[in-house]
Amino acid sequence: MAAPKVAVVGAGVIGLSTALCITETCPSCSVTVLSDQFSPNTTSDVAAGMLIPHTYPGTPINVQKQWFKETFTYLFAISNSAEASEAGIHLVSGWQVFKTTPKEELPFWSDVVLGFRPMSEAELQKFPQHRFGQAFTTLKCDCPPYLLWLEKRLKATGVQMCNRKVADLWELHSEYNVVVNCAGIGAHQLVGDEKLFPIRGQVLKVQAPWVKNFIRDGGGLTYIYPGIHRVTLGGTREKESWSLSPDPGTTKDIFDRCCSLEPSLRGAQDIEVKVGLRPSRRCVRLQREVLSQGGVKLLVVHNYGHGAGGFSVHRGTAKEAAQLVEECLAALQGSSSRAKL
Repeated sequence: MAAPKVAVVGAGVIGLSTALCITETCPSCSVTVLSDQFSPNTTSDVAAGMLIPHTYPGTPINVQKQWFKETFTYLFAISNSAEASEAGIHLVSGWQVFKTTPKEELPFWSDVVLGFRPMSEAELQKFPQHRFGQAFTTLKCDCPPYLLWLEKRLKATGVQMCNRKVADLWELHSEYNVVVNCAGIGAHQLVGDEKLFPIRGQVLKVQAPWVKNFIRDGGGLTYIYPGIHRVTLGGTREKESWSLSPDPGTTKDIFDRCCSLEPSLRGAQDIEVKVGLRPSRRCVRLQREVLSQGGVKLLVVHNYGHGAGGFSVHRGTAKEAAQLVEECLAALQGSSSRAKL
């Protein structure tokens, strides 16, 4: 059998990392990434890239923890290498603060991040409106450099990057043996997934180099995430909103909320507003599917629907998707050897 051909649809963090895991798991196959948008124009480019998991109600916690752990371990190794600055990955310490003590004082991911502990009374004095807090160190990806780093890794292994809008997975059946759907919010139209919906996120990227610690309100709506060059201030979670236009009222609201957590931000310069649509569903869709039309079959692997938590689990879900691709290729090889008999 000639080198099997795999197409990955989508070039955000999920698509690129899935393509990379496929090249590692199935080195004999030829991989092409197809997308009508590459960095800096993907939803992933807007993301803050903080490794703090969001919970998927439809996915078992042990599975979510495994995805997070694999992602954390992978990025931690990069942060500890000479490639850290090019890949935009660094450790950042800070606080998650709550107005009332949460039911779960120890989240499922507390032993994956570094040095997780309850905040001291002295630390809490910084946040007079909050009664409880958690301090820990985690990783942050500065998203545009990380996506470019992934693209460079892919090109070095011979993966093709192709600017192409895929309107229907079927249009790929004559060119590829397996198609991997990492289309994010695009899967709503591409595969007609009614369970997928956008959660609109508006964020501000500002110059405030004196802010070194992350601060996150326990509700997850207000956050301050320092990156290598800029600080991300957020945010919003507007369910079912498809608008990509920045809202000036929202910008003011985000800025005021963040300044109430960190008053020094009043001196922030050069405010840039970004909007992205998080591809949300009750659980990440990570599965194999066989499409068939008139006796012709197309093997598909889906890996989308990561919502606000994509960066926190991207490597873990990419590894699992690559294993599903390996299963598809084994099934194809089995059927082609049977056909020869």
